[in-house]
Amino acid sequence: MTSLTQITLEVTDPAAAEGFYGASGLGAHVRLRAAAADVPSEGFRGFAVSLTVPSPADVRALVDAAAAAGATVLKAAAKSFWGYGGVVRAPDGTVWKFASSEKKEKGPATGRVERVVLLLGTTDMTATKEFYAAHGLTVARSFGRKYVEFAGAEGSVTLALYPRRALAKDVGVPDDGSGAHRVALGGGRARFSDPDGFAWEPQAEAEAQPQAEAEPAGR
Repeated sequence: MTSLTQITLEVTDPAAAEGFYGASGLGAHVRLRAAAADVPSEGFRGFAVSLTVPSPADVRALVDAAAAAGATVLKAAAKSFWGYGGVVRAPDGTVWKFASSEKKEKGPATGRVERVVLLLGTTDMTATKEFYAAHGLTVARSFGRKYVEFAGAEGSVTLALYPRRALAKDVGVPDDGSGAHRVALGGGRARFSDPDGFAWEPQAEAEAQPQAEAEPAGR
């Protein structure tokens, strides 16, 4: 395995999720499939999907579109220490973070997404970093036990690690949670789970999984 190629969200209401992700435009960055009905999930699921964009206007556009489609705004679009950002929680529970390194206005929104980053909250940064290195990922950036980012192929999803509590604080939610993560990571040739229980599946297998489909109107 050399990179993360696909994020699959497992949702309890496929029709509602299709509606939200279609209306918000966020569906271009993830796949959807039905979650197992007998596997509970409560509170923070230990991950967030982050979109890096060119400007503050792009951040606001993403927050506004998600909110209009039914998302809950956890952090309104605003300047931050690192730039400009905002955070929302989709109706299915997935946390989305939108960020730009620019603090100054640069005109209207461009509609471009520069990077898709999957942020995983981990209970042991050192052990999880070593786990992924042993599975073939190359560390691109590392700030001790605070943040680790792995290199990936062009066009792939960037995989990054945060301490779980720090990630929850960053996106504005309590760090307590239990049950399924409700996300599957696509890449490599084998199925496995990392030290925090995040499940990986081969890319070909992920693509073969049926996606959630909205019910026809009138049903």
